[in-house]
Order: sequence, then structure tokens, then C-alpha cells
Amino acid sequence: MKVGLFGGTFDPPHEGHVHVAQTALRRLGLDRVVWLVSPQNPLKIAAPASALDTRLAMTGKIASPPSMMVSDAERRLHSRFTIDTMRRLKARFRRVHFVWIMGADALAGFHRWRSWREIMKELPVAVISRPRDGLKGLNSPAARIFARGRLPATMGRRLATAKPPAWIYLTEPLNFTSSTALREGRRPADAKVL
Repeated sequence: MKVGLFGGTFDPPHEGHVHVAQTALRRLGLDRVVWLVSPQNPLKIAAPASALDTRLAMTGKIASPPSMMVSDAERRLHSRFTIDTMRRLKARFRRVHFVWIMGADALAGFHRWRSWREIMKELPVAVISRPRDGLKGLNSPAARIFARGRLPATMGRRLATAKPPAWIYLTEPLNFTSSTALREGRRPADAKVL
């Protein structure tokens, strides 16, 4: 089984997140995408505007079962950092081929994550294009340091079984919705709050 792990605060979840999850599901040939709703982003001092259970419920409304599911695994595993969550899930589900999914906006700041080098060595990573952050992501320290592990987009369906460090950058028509803009009351003309 090939499963994508899509982590985030999802505060609020929106069609840009759906775009990333659906792109990964389709282009990587995944059996499922698990949305890992984080209790708190360790890089952000302020707590999320919405409580975890509220964000789980909102995310559950936009994730399309059965190919997508929403999980509070970080809370249940008492895991605060992505590297710990990955390792615990891999230990529990040894027959599953996991892929970490992130938007290009996350890749741009990935070098700030705890144990980011180990994350790249732990699981294959799929990066989905996002507005304004594509070039920043592709020029980020992580992209430069792991340049040899980058696979061509045509190998997307092989990513889940590739030996890390392996990552792929997938471009799609862009969706301009962002959680930050929605919280600030700014909306692109085509944005839908889900």
C-alpha cells in the first residue's frame, strides 16, 4: 500500500490544501492520503486560531473518503515533530510505503524544521507547486543539499518505493488560496473557504 502523509495546521483548511492532496494522490498513484492535523506548529509561537478538534472537523469535511482520511495521529502518538511522527507510523505500519507531502511553500522553509535532513532520509518527499513559492522552494537549502535525490516528475508513481533521500517536484495549475490570507480576511477571486 502507498500512503501519502500530508501534515499541517490546516487553520483553516481550504481548496489549496485539497489541490495539494489531490495532486499527490493522482500523480503519485497513492492508495490513500492521510491529512495529519497538527495540534501546534513548533515554528509558530502563536497557537492556531481554531482548536484542534475544530480543525479536525473542518478538515474532515473537505477530505474525500475513502482515498483521503483525517487523523490526529500527532496527538495520539504524543508526537510534536514530523520526524517523530514519521518514525512512529513507519514502526506501526511496516508494510506501508509512506510519502511525505508538502507544498512548495513548506519546502522554502523546510531547513527550519527539526531534523529536516533526517526527514529527507526517512521518507520519500513529494513537493507540490504553490503560488509565489515555487522558486523559493526550488532554491531552498533542502532542495540544494538534496539535489541528487530529486527525481523527474515522470517518475511520480515510483516515488513511494524509492529509497530516500528521494523527492519530486510536481507542477500543476496553481491554486492561490492560503490559510494566512483567509485568516486575515483576504481572498483571491477564485478562493472558496471549505
